[in-house]
Amino acid sequence: MKILLIEDEIKLAGYIRMALEQAGYVVDHESDGTIGLQTAMVNQYDLILLDLMLPSQNGFDILSNLRSFDNYVPVIIISALGTTEQVIKGLDAGANDYLKKPFEMEELLARVRVLQRQHTPKSLSKLKVEDLEIDLLSRVVKRGEKTIALSNREFLLLEMLMINPDKIITKAQILDKVWNMSFDPGSNVIEVHLYQVRKKINDGFEHQHIQTVINRGYILKTSKSAE
Repeated sequence: MKILLIEDEIKLAGYIRMALEQAGYVVDHESDGTIGLQTAMVNQYDLILLDLMLPSQNGFDILSNLRSFDNYVPVIIISALGTTEQVIKGLDAGANDYLKKPFEMEELLARVRVLQRQHTPKSLSKLKVEDLEIDLLSRVVKRGEKTIALSNREFLLLEMLMINPDKIITKAQILDKVWNMSFDPGSNVIEVHLYQVRKKINDGFEHQHIQTVINRGYILKTSKSAE
């Protein structure tokens, strides 16, 4: 699950980001309202955590702009503005939830999990390709009877490959989806992460699911296509 945090309190943002990443989520952070809106519009997120009192553009306007452009990514407002009128205004503007500051981090994580369950159809909560299976909610990865531990980025990489079995995924596609970065031919960030994923998924098994396609990208190859 990929989350965008739009929060201008840098110290608080650091705590929230650390808690979310420890819980297994991938988090991008913006501290400016206008930049946060631009980031939300050009990238794909599963959830946005949105402060209201932001420089450049407040959270109410960000939310209104998102919805006016038919961007219905789930949004949890996190704000010190906690009157009944403000909560109603935020929910009526299109927020899915409203959490008043200060809050316990465990409560925020619980609310994130609720939205994740609500917006992940049961039929799509697991991906399975032959003997390889990942649970998108519990973040458990198994190959056969072997449970495999992956980092947050590694999990997103594997998810992307499993959604597209037997299809070549380019470096540019991976950078855009997993890192929100433009293609940089000089960067080896993908090679480093894919090496780890490939090693964890392939080691100990005859069929090598994850393969490199030289000068093109990466592929999750089924045993049937390898015949």
